[in-house]
Amino acid sequence: MPAIKAEEIRHECIKPGVLSVAINLGNPVLARQDAHGELQGLSVGLAKKLASALDWSLEMHAYSTAGKVVEDSTRRCWDIAFLAIDPKRAQQLSFTRPYITIEGTYLVAESSPWQNVDQLDQAAITINVGKGAAYDLFLTRHLNHASLNRLETSHSAIERFLAGEGDVVAGVRQPLQQAASVHAGYRVLADSFTEIQQAICTPRGNERLFAFISGQITEWLDSGEVARMKAAEENPAF
Repeated sequence: MPAIKAEEIRHECIKPGVLSVAINLGNPVLARQDAHGELQGLSVGLAKKLASALDWSLEMHAYSTAGKVVEDSTRRCWDIAFLAIDPKRAQQLSFTRPYITIEGTYLVAESSPWQNVDQLDQAAITINVGKGAAYDLFLTRHLNHASLNRLETSHSAIERFLAGEGDVVAGVRQPLQQAASVHAGYRVLADSFTEIQQAICTPRGNERLFAFISGQITEWLDSGEVARMKAAEENPAF
């Protein structure tokens, strides 16, 4: 298939010559806002790089949860988004190769008897989750006995657990570890219930835009550029 050129997809986008990007702040490992409200993180860096490759302007829209990003996918609110790959989402979104894989696990009380994730699928256990997050979708499909307590965001799921609501909280490993590091009496389980593959996506039907984005991320993954960007995020120069 011939390479897709930027001028061929200008009018597939919401605003010709502008790449409109949904940035999910529900996962601070990949995107966050600094004290001045500026967006930062690996997803933000990739969005800027894609806009530069197109030689277009960049318009970023911050979302508090992945679920809200998915809801807006049918409303022409954005051209591309950064989300975890999930079969349910794939019914309306086209996903590129994953650019990073992160773990879903549990934060539990230090005094609890649980040592691995398999022990938590019990009828008496309530698990706090961020509504619509990738790990919420995964646990919805795979849990047989435990109950899910769906909160507005991943952050509120953690905060409500620390306040005494729910028996455990599910989430991405790094934010859970951060919570455990600043709140005595909690620990993160060593194993994980899923590996969450993060990718770039477009609403289904935008084939040429998707082909361009997919081609770019594949090129940057194969060349090691994404790995270099990830390393720079994890080890910033001082």
